[in-house]
Amino acid sequence: MKTGIDMGATRSGEPAELDLAELLATRLLVQGNSGSGKSHLLRRLLEQSAPLVQQAIIDPEGDFVSLSDQFGHVVVDGTASPVELQKIALRVRQHRVSVVLNLEELDADEQLRATAAFLGGLFDIDRAHWYPMLVVVDEAQLFAPVMAGEASDEARRLSLGAMTNLMCRGRKRGLAGVIATQRLAKLAKNVAAEASNFLMGRTFLDIDMQRAADLLGMDRRQAEMFRDLERGQFVALGPALSKKPLPVRIGPVASVDRGGAPSLMPLPEQAPEDASKLIFTAGEDEVAPAPWPKQPRPRPVVAPEIIRRIETHQPMPPPEPEIEMDPAERAAALVEILNELLDDPEARDRPVAVLYQDFTVRCRMRRVSGPETSLDAFRKRLAVARAGASEEVLSSDAWEKALTAAETLPEDLHGLFLFIARSAIEGAPCPSDAELAEAYGSHSPSRARRLIGYIEERGLLVCHVDFRGQRTLALPTLGVETAPGLASPLIKGLPPRRARG
Repeated sequence: MKTGIDMGATRSGEPAELDLAELLATRLLVQGNSGSGKSHLLRRLLEQSAPLVQQAIIDPEGDFVSLSDQFGHVVVDGTASPVELQKIALRVRQHRVSVVLNLEELDADEQLRATAAFLGGLFDIDRAHWYPMLVVVDEAQLFAPVMAGEASDEARRLSLGAMTNLMCRGRKRGLAGVIATQRLAKLAKNVAAEASNFLMGRTFLDIDMQRAADLLGMDRRQAEMFRDLERGQFVALGPALSKKPLPVRIGPVASVDRGGAPSLMPLPEQAPEDASKLIFTAGEDEVAPAPWPKQPRPRPVVAPEIIRRIETHQPMPPPEPEIEMDPAERAAALVEILNELLDDPEARDRPVAVLYQDFTVRCRMRRVSGPETSLDAFRKRLAVARAGASEEVLSSDAWEKALTAAETLPEDLHGLFLFIARSAIEGAPCPSDAELAEAYGSHSPSRARRLIGYIEERGLLVCHVDFRGQRTLALPTLGVETAPGLASPLIKGLPPRRARG
């Protein structure tokens, strides 16, 4: 059986053939800026190989739906539910039907979820149906991005996992990934690294040219050639293409490309006043614009699922009644819960949101609720607790002034400022950089020094270092200051602080 397909011609005019059997075992990566001819290349590959191998195309812009007219591809609407897309993918492999997954009606988050579900169905088929299949993913940087974009982290994780499975583990299941991207720098490295065949088109950014040259085994001084490539010209390398970098011009295609850019055409001739009427006056057959922002598409629910939900519905149990507490008992319970949190040696490194979640769980277990358990109240309690103030300090007028002054700082600096204020009110030695960093929730003494400088710029603190290198921190608004102390003592560390009621 013939496995060589014609991709076009080399510079010498010889046919540029791609070994399809080798491609199924080694995968292909296509790279080129917008307008370099990537979609044209993929269409040529799909048309030439359509009679020889089953195909599945992940189409984010609806460019390849025209293959259904001439080559019999079935268009799958990406708006179906993830469960339905998985079932469709299983049937696609079972019956060996070539398909195009059309995602043009979906937003970024929905595109990633639909792709993950469909590729998961192709991947999870029973061994008896591991037939060879060419899986083409256009704009692969959308589905396997290096970093998060406009889509949610969960959708990105699902899509990236499916793309990784396709490129890393798909060969044994008969899946040969062909991925096309505008920029290599935007494509996840563990996905791009699994390709053994490359077709590199026109690109202008230095980082992309250098990565392309590295993949092709070329000298980086030769990377400039990628700027000079014309539309439809690519440099080929790989066991299915050529053992050495080979410039190739992609041949013509038979099907219609919906993704092509519109050509130039003259503007209509009309008077300025007529143009104003056209844009400021609604026409007779004008269609109302879609709502903005785009509303999420509800998941279709079929009748059997509705019946199942009704049959299995169970009423929610009534909430447990709250335990009546007097204010003093409630305050003592909150202090005890906060002390339990701070006794954990890892509490210092946890974000406030994580600590608050743990705090609310402990409050529900003891049936303590009310405005005292809100996030704002928790932040204030946590800042006071981390300051480690005694009962005498908490009842002083200077401490009330310290709380008022702390409100003028960002929330993450409240605990640090109150810790300094407690030391100054008690007349204790100036805390070291390590102690200040711990009070802030960091391991970096240099960061603590920067924060001291920031608070000093706000006029709430005055830092003085004497000739012996000992530092004193004064708080003008409180009229107190710490005793001199070394900024970087030989012994660092703080004893665990506890909240006080």
